[in-house]
Amino acid sequence: MLKRRNIVIAVLLVCLNAVAVVSAEIRDPEEYFFHQTFGDLQEEVEIALDEGQTAIMVMFELNDCPWCERMKAMILNQSEVQDYFRAHFRLLMMNVEGDNLVVDFNGEEIAEKDWALKHNRIRATPVFLFLDLEGNRIMRFTGAAKSVEEFMLLGEFVVDRHYENGNFIKFKRSRN
Repeated sequence: MLKRRNIVIAVLLVCLNAVAVVSAEIRDPEEYFFHQTFGDLQEEVEIALDEGQTAIMVMFELNDCPWCERMKAMILNQSEVQDYFRAHFRLLMMNVEGDNLVVDFNGEEIAEKDWALKHNRIRATPVFLFLDLEGNRIMRFTGAAKSVEEFMLLGEFVVDRHYENGNFIKFKRSRN
């Protein structure tokens, strides 16, 4: 009898999990995650301040990067991720091979690819770079997150300033 009850509970949990996954709203990350930008980082700071955001997050990507595409298709398209990150961060996307001009925090005009490589040492993609509202690096996360939960933890790590007391790996372990 106990075994049958455990099986029924397990089946119900699987069904509830499936309903939760199906009910999560999927939205285009280009429209609902990233903010539109003209590449002026000083202006982005002003907007972030006006909107009460914690920091700027830049996703460095590369055309045809499978891990970048995975992030967009599996994590950045989730409404809960989009809503949380847009509430707390000014979200920008830059191409590590891009020629678009960026005005950095010192007012210098520089190509995306040069800002990525020379100023931030971006050599792999994706890289999520978090900057405070003075342009200082808070933290850097390289690679695709394993799950929505891990990416949400990353956001919480920055928003709640856990980086001041340790690294993200230790923070993640403490949450499991």
